[in-house]
This record gives sequence, C-alpha cells and structure tokens, in this order.
Amino acid sequence: MNTNLSLAQQHMLAQNSRITLQLLGVGKSFSGVSVLRDVDLEITGGEIHTLMGENGAGKSTLVKIISGVQDPSFGTMQIDGQDVSFASPAEANDAGIVIMHQELSLIPEMTVAQNVMLGQEPKLGGVMIDSRALRETARAALKRFGFSLDVDTLVKDLRVGEQQLVEIARALLMDARLLIMDEPTSALSQTEADILMEVVRDLAQQGVAIVYISHRMDEVFEISDRVTVLRDGNLIGTTLAADTTPEDLVQMMVGRSVEIKPVARSKPPAAETVLAVRNLSASASGRKVLQNVSFELRRGEVLGIGGLLGAGRTELLETLFGARGSGHTGIVEIDGKPVRLHTPADGVGQGLALITEDRKGDGLLLDRSIADNVILPLLPSRSRFGYLSPAARDAQAREAIEKLKIVATGVTHTVGRLSGGNQQKVVLGKWLATQPSILLLDEPTRGIDIGAKDEIYELIGNLADQGLSVLFASSEIPEFLAVCDRMIILCDGKVAGELSRDEMSVDAIKYLSMQFD
Repeated sequence: MNTNLSLAQQHMLAQNSRITLQLLGVGKSFSGVSVLRDVDLEITGGEIHTLMGENGAGKSTLVKIISGVQDPSFGTMQIDGQDVSFASPAEANDAGIVIMHQELSLIPEMTVAQNVMLGQEPKLGGVMIDSRALRETARAALKRFGFSLDVDTLVKDLRVGEQQLVEIARALLMDARLLIMDEPTSALSQTEADILMEVVRDLAQQGVAIVYISHRMDEVFEISDRVTVLRDGNLIGTTLAADTTPEDLVQMMVGRSVEIKPVARSKPPAAETVLAVRNLSASASGRKVLQNVSFELRRGEVLGIGGLLGAGRTELLETLFGARGSGHTGIVEIDGKPVRLHTPADGVGQGLALITEDRKGDGLLLDRSIADNVILPLLPSRSRFGYLSPAARDAQAREAIEKLKIVATGVTHTVGRLSGGNQQKVVLGKWLATQPSILLLDEPTRGIDIGAKDEIYELIGNLADQGLSVLFASSEIPEFLAVCDRMIILCDGKVAGELSRDEMSVDAIKYLSMQFD
C-alpha cells in the first residue's frame, strides 16, 4: 500500500453517504503458498454484490483483507479513489466497513440486549451503562428489523437460528457504509430469511454497499445486483445476476457442471418399522415445544423433518437422543420395544446417533486431530481406564477418512483446518463409528458449499441403502426433494402434515410449514 489513511481521514470518509471500494490486483500468501491471486473487484454503495465460491475458494481471505483482519501480500485497496490500509477491524469499522460473520461471536452468558448493544452501550454521564436505555434501544432495533426476541433472555438459552438474529441485529446497528454478510440465513427459517431480505434491500436503497456471501441459489437470484465467483484463490468472473443462471454459476464455482437432483437409491425402504413415536410432548422454559408428535420410521428410510425456525425440529431430535433429559411424555419404541431416553448415553445405547446443527460448537474439538475427534464416542466402550492405544485410534480414523472420502493430509490433520464439508464428514465419521441403527441429522449441510452438499446427500443415500434409518431435519426445502423418501412437517411443535415422495413439492412443504388448525 502506498498511502495509509489516518483514523480521522477514515472517519471523514465514513460520513459520505455512498462508498466505492476497489481491489486492484489483491492477493495473499502464507509461508510462500498463495491462497488468493490477483483479484480486481469494485463494490459500490447501493448495490448488493454477492460473493460465491466453494469452501477454500478464497472468500474468507478476501473478506478478512477488506475488513482489516489481514493485510494483503500484494495489490492495493482503495476507498473512493484513495489507497487505504487497515491495521485492525476497528479501523475498518471507523471507515464504515462492518462484517457480520457466519460463525457467531456472541457472549452466551449475556442477554440478547447486552449482545445487540455490545460496544455501543448508552452511558449515564458518559460513565455508567444506562441499562434501561440499553434494553429499550435493543428492543427497538429488533422490532425495526422484524425480529421477535425477548431482550432479557440469555443468549445461551437461544437456538442457533435465534442467536444468528442477534448477531444480525448487532451488525445492522453499526451504521455501515459497506456491510459484509457471511451466510446470514444459514440457520434461519424461510420466514426469518424473507424478513432479512427486506432489511438488506432497504439498506441498499439507503446507499449501503452490501457484500453478500451465500451458497443458496434462490437467495442469490432474489437479491443480487452482481455476482462475483472465486475458485481456488482465483477470480473467475463478475456478472450481472440478471445475465446468468444457477447452472452457469455452479460451473464457474466448481469448474464443471453440477446438477442437483434426487439421490439415486439402490433399493426402497423396508416395510419394517425401526422407530415408532406416539404422542411425544415436551416443554422448555414453560413453553410446549412438542405436542403429541407421532410418526414411524422404517428401516433404510430417510424421513425428512420440516418446519420453520422454532417449529420443534431440533427439539424433536434432541428429545429422541436423550439430550433434553426426562421432561417429556409419550411413548418411543425401537424395534417394537418401549425405550427410556433421558440421557445421550440412553440414546447411544439404543443405537441412535445425533449430528447437531452446530458442528463447531457441539460436534467437534477444532484444535484436535481427526483421530482424536473420531474416537470420542468410543472411549467409554473401548478404552481401558480411559486410555486407548494410538494404533487403535488411528485405525478408526483411517477407516472414516477412507469411507467418507475426507480430504486431509492424514489422521493427525487438525479438524479446525478442514473445509466445512470435511468437518461435517468428521462428525459423521465420529458417530458412524458407534454403528448406529438410527441417524438423527440436524441441518447437516449448514454452511457447506454446493459440491460438498452433493457429497453429503450421496453419503446419506448410501447409508440408507445399507439399512441405516435417518431422520433428516433441515430448513432448506430443496434438500428434502434431493434426499428424502418421505417427510413430516412440524408447526408450533405439532405435526402439521405428512408427505409421500410423490406429494413433496416446494409449495406443499411451505404451505404445511405455515398452517396449522
């Protein structure tokens, strides 16, 4: 960079209504290895500019350079024609650049209001935090953006989707000139996502430049003015959204044509019922989250669990696994016998495995190796006095890597350094090592690129062909059409309807998700 703007100059720029950000030949290398090469890009105030690419394409590196997290190794970044360099995200914020990360950065022990207003707390006499004003401002902000949350609730008590709304509200309050949104709807229901789309459009109309990162094609074509695609650290191209197609973008991202279609199955589900649920009800924080839920799951079947955010999808899977304690009523039968599911150990003992929606928070030890992660559920049964030989551990990890086609340097590869799709495969490998008969999947492709999603779908189909029964909960309707044999839809904790494979359609699923008599 030839010229570094002072904070005062950045603040002056931030007062302008519209921003023009230019990247000229920007690249980044680590230890001589190039991860981003020669990127030329222009983003202007008032446009919604979508950034696409598979995991590892360079999107995160590019965003970190723009937001002051990393310096570019070469090239120039300009704001309104002047070279800029940010030593920290705080300096980027002063210039009006705000990033909303996909990975949540909330403080669990603080309330919704405290998290929304973090770093922007109103003060009494410029010293003490004005708690009343803080709560009122947070409540008004959430209402303004169409989000319905109790500002006094601790963030740790919220579902992942609700936590993401808090993260969004906090970022939107920062009055950005350029707002970077990384997979903002990855944990949201369709209704919540629609609200966010309206907020994004309003911000663009006010002159804010939006950099929108998403893997969801319907969002890309609903909201984008222009789309830029990266692949393997290279800029593949920028195009008007109106001048391209989903097929064109997929081909740009992966370098080949990828058709999303129903997973081919070698045989239909068996007639045998593996899991029967009768009148299952459960409460949390004084609210009924499941009400008289009944259904059956057959051997080798992939049964979809649909519904909006808060409909009870996650609560159903966690209750069946035993992760929500004994606070439920009803009958659960496995292989025709009533079972008690009050702890996760009960679930594992009955042949269940749960892949949670938050793989990084609940499913993985990111700073440990693939081997250390894969072996975790097996330690109680296979270790001797808490010790398992490295040879046995590594053999189990090698089996998972080979079976699931995990792209890694070996069993010692640190999980946090894997792509999102490969991290999810490690979670699957960890639980498949327990040889379950029933697999509970909660948003298994959240934050995963298109190519990796296709691999996960195929894997699920193969497991079902081998006789594994699957409950598949998702907020993305196309996923049901790709992988499920049948589905039930929840609404307000109740079963709103059931659809056979032939009855499943986007319209039918949406209708049942929003209707309940």
